[in-house]
Amino acid sequence: MIALSAGETRQLPRTIIPIGAGRLFGQMPGALLSEGYFGAKLVSVFAEPDRPGRTAHLGVVVLFDAESGQAVCVADAGAITLIRTAAGTAVATDALAVPDAERLTVMGYGHQASAHIEALARVRPLREVKVWGRSIERARAFCVTMAEKTGLAMLPVADPREAVTDAQIVCTVTGAVEPILFADWLTPGTHVNLVGASVASAAEAEAAVVSVGRYFVESRESARNGAGEFLRAVAAGLVTEDCIQAEIGEVLAGMRPGRQSASEITIYKSIGHAVQDLAATAYLYEQS
Repeated sequence: MIALSAGETRQLPRTIIPIGAGRLFGQMPGALLSEGYFGAKLVSVFAEPDRPGRTAHLGVVVLFDAESGQAVCVADAGAITLIRTAAGTAVATDALAVPDAERLTVMGYGHQASAHIEALARVRPLREVKVWGRSIERARAFCVTMAEKTGLAMLPVADPREAVTDAQIVCTVTGAVEPILFADWLTPGTHVNLVGASVASAAEAEAAVVSVGRYFVESRESARNGAGEFLRAVAAGLVTEDCIQAEIGEVLAGMRPGRQSASEITIYKSIGHAVQDLAATAYLYEQS
């Protein structure tokens, strides 16, 4: 992410081709100039008829060597996306959340929810994890599984506001296209990761969430093109485009400040970038 903010990478905006009702084909090309690789993620996003509102992501990441021009590695895009998304959130959380954060709330109970809990436990001394989802039964089952897997205290919560109250870290990792998180639920000092919605038409948090704290992004360009919560906040006149405090790469490089007080609310918007997929794939290739 430091390389992205420093202009040491190249990538084109994500392109999506509709190929039928509820079916999309996405392409994310990019280049890691300093690492000597380029390539692309190619992924299908198909609606799951038996799970309304949910989609399946299948595809590959193809890595090329910039010296020879040869394709040198093909990786499972589903596994790469799962790991790098949670890892990116953990890096941002480490930079922006209060250092002693113990209470995490996860909104969602899918694969990204489990990956995020495991990743965040590596950067903060988590003591309690509350989980909210539209089905309390599925939330309970998820909590049982994750408690056995991580040893953390996992608490399913039926009411979303109750789940968020007093949380020090909140992660939204759902397929929601309309808000499930609201500004007046957040308490001073909370860090929020908005992860699930990655297109301009979807927003997991109401627009006001962007305006109640300091707002950080992966890249300004991608936020202006695809961050639904941010775009709704601008359209509603709650903020201007200048509300973006920094790219996370700028914070990590020490170019711009992250959290400045224990009481402020920080918000991080994750959309995902081809260079993250390529960096993860390059790591795997170099370990092989």
